[in-house]
Amino acid sequence: MQFSSSLLESAVNEFTRLPGIGKKTALRLVLHLLKQDDQQVQQFSEVIARMRKEIRFCKRCYNVADGDFCSICANSYRQQHTICVVETIRDVIAIESTQQYNGTYHLLGGIISPLDGIGPDQLNIESLVQRIENEKTEELIFALNPNIQGDTTIYYIQKKLHDKPIRITTIARGIAFGGELEYADELTLGRSLQNRLPVEKYMNR
Repeated sequence: MQFSSSLLESAVNEFTRLPGIGKKTALRLVLHLLKQDDQQVQQFSEVIARMRKEIRFCKRCYNVADGDFCSICANSYRQQHTICVVETIRDVIAIESTQQYNGTYHLLGGIISPLDGIGPDQLNIESLVQRIENEKTEELIFALNPNIQGDTTIYYIQKKLHDKPIRITTIARGIAFGGELEYADELTLGRSLQNRLPVEKYMNR
């Protein structure tokens, strides 16, 4: 792809750093910005820069937040003694879109995957155990992607909680094994939450 302007080429190259953005899409986005007035482009760049500089992560669940705690943890109308364990922020967004869950979350920041060099110590597991002890959590719901790595993570955390008086469940297998939560339709994901299973039955099947 030939460019008549090095500034245009540099802008296109920066957009291609984003996941799923190829050069043609990047060029279309850059050309769109060129058509906008200076104030709109300035606002766009300022919002991105401010987001990157000021956004925080919730001290309780590790979700994105504007302050010390995210809007979900700070909401007194949520079921504070129920925790849904997820892998990433995208999973929180997917579950929230179902409008079938009214508890809190805990983001692990990934799942146990030895082949990728990710062990338990690199995830937010110890803070989850500590949180359960301190908050007297009543139910822990696993909403991890249904694959080998997700099952391994569930098994590991379940073993760490074996002596805790807590109900441990997992979302039903409305989500196909090997699938990803963020790509599941809202109806399927919502039903999986409503029909969650005790972890013991899930892991022993």
